[in-house]
Amino acid sequence: MEEGMNDDMNQETIKAALRLYASSFEKVLYEEDETFLEGMKKNSLACDDIRRYQFWEWTQGVGLFGYWKLFKATGEERYLSVLNKYYERQFAIGLPAKNVNTMTPMLPLSFLAEHLGREDYLKVCTQWADWIMTDFPRTEEGGLQHITSDSVNKGELWDDTLFMTVLFLANMGRILDRKDYKEEAQYQFLLHTKYLCDRETGLWYHGWTFEERNNFAGAFWGRGNCWITAAIPEYLEIADCDESVRRYLTEALRAQARSLEKYQAENGMWHTLIDDPDSYVESSATCGFAYGLLKGVHMGLLDGAYEAVALKPLEQILAYTDGEGILQQVSYGTPMGREDKNFYKEIPLKPMPYGQALAMLYFLELDHQSMK
Repeated sequence: MEEGMNDDMNQETIKAALRLYASSFEKVLYEEDETFLEGMKKNSLACDDIRRYQFWEWTQGVGLFGYWKLFKATGEERYLSVLNKYYERQFAIGLPAKNVNTMTPMLPLSFLAEHLGREDYLKVCTQWADWIMTDFPRTEEGGLQHITSDSVNKGELWDDTLFMTVLFLANMGRILDRKDYKEEAQYQFLLHTKYLCDRETGLWYHGWTFEERNNFAGAFWGRGNCWITAAIPEYLEIADCDESVRRYLTEALRAQARSLEKYQAENGMWHTLIDDPDSYVESSATCGFAYGLLKGVHMGLLDGAYEAVALKPLEQILAYTDGEGILQQVSYGTPMGREDKNFYKEIPLKPMPYGQALAMLYFLELDHQSMK
């Protein structure tokens, strides 16, 4: 770490922040999202019980992944208990229809199934992974179409999909030693990189449409990019992929990292539109970038100089964390900006489980020596 970050005071600050984020997690996890529920009443594709989606979406799934990482880092049984309680509760309600977003809670469940030796959990995970392979709607060239709980998004690739769905498939390939799962996950990373990574900047567009053959508004959306900064190291840690693919994705991460350093604000934050300083700074993306950059350095994927880039927003993220440990300055769930980049500037700010999770992941990586 940067000089000064190893002293007792800073280490205790990091540990205290982690405890605070953890203590507030359940509150955010089970907080009702009236905007989402109202939208589902009107637009649910499956027309099933909306209660099944209330606390089982990508917002909770990312949060649970961060909480799983917290348990693995600390070994504290109380964190494991929260995870078990969540899944038992949701199984009792019934699981929602399968799509990109509802797939997200399956990633932490797959780790939990492996850790606990729970065959019932593993059976559910296998059923959902098989659905990805056989029934998931596809774009041209076999991409995973970004179908959500309320939108078909025909012929569309979104950068979110790699973190929300493909990491789970890759992990199931590892757990079950399924070659077909592994190869499909690998292909999806390559295909999404082909259509979403900008060759000039290394930044990622939010989406690509095969229907109109463009990148929609051409936005380099912050949180969408942070899913990539986090997903590539996570994938390379999970997957036993070909060395050529490892090199290809590593270079994609390095290209993105160069632009992230270029567009970082003076206080260490990143804007919700990365290359637009007139857009607001956003906490969840900043934590995701800092986490992915740090993890990339620690895995040897990125040059050590990026550690300083990742440490720069620490003070500001702490300032955006309220007394209850809830991260503020987090943009609400963001659909595709189809025609106008200004769409992203108008997304409201609201504390969300994924904000908590990305903060936890960032601070866990800051404290990564304790994970060994």
